[in-house]
Amino acid sequence: MTRGMLIKEMPENLRPRERLLEFGAKALSDQELLAIILRTGTRKRNVLDVAHEILVKSEELSTLRDASIDELTSIEGIGQAKAIELLATIEFGRRVAQSSLPRQAKIDSTMTAGKFLVSQMQHFQQEKLYALFLNTKNYVIKQKVIFIGTVNSSVAHPREIFREAVKYPTARIIVAHNHPSGDPTPSPADLIFTKRLISCGEIMGVDILDHIIVAGDTYISLQDTTDLFLN
Repeated sequence: MTRGMLIKEMPENLRPRERLLEFGAKALSDQELLAIILRTGTRKRNVLDVAHEILVKSEELSTLRDASIDELTSIEGIGQAKAIELLATIEFGRRVAQSSLPRQAKIDSTMTAGKFLVSQMQHFQQEKLYALFLNTKNYVIKQKVIFIGTVNSSVAHPREIFREAVKYPTARIIVAHNHPSGDPTPSPADLIFTKRLISCGEIMGVDILDHIIVAGDTYISLQDTTDLFLN
């Protein structure tokens, strides 16, 4: 019905901006929200059509999160400036979501850590190593993705974590990584890496509180399920 039409030619009740004003952002589809961010289309295609193609090519919203400038600009109606704006918007949204655990929030249980890490990592399409740096009272003073790629003792070295830890008054660390396969069961490499990390922490005077593996909306705590953390 709206394909090829200019936005200004559409009935007001179909225009994304007007719909947001009347019904709120939560009532809009992904296509409509994306159209508002893009603002304009081309002479041949309205902004809803451009937004539709982006979503079709992305297949899933989580794929769009990792899109490159070149991938976006290959779509008619998306120039470099719009691609930059879109990626900046996506990253800002990610950081807003991340702020659900504000700096100085306290980690008082495995469940607190696990639920937060699931909220941050469940949509990752690539394996990433994430760290929460805590002070002596278990308040978060820094959180950061440390490494991207398969977590094993030959590639993801503990020094990358402790290099970051010494920048802050870090007393304890919780590490996490995701399994895009959807199975949170730790691999032998996961266990070896955790044991190595704990040993390095003992030398550095920093406690490794837990290693949490996230898979979709579930997680496993190696603190709870292994004897690696027993002195």
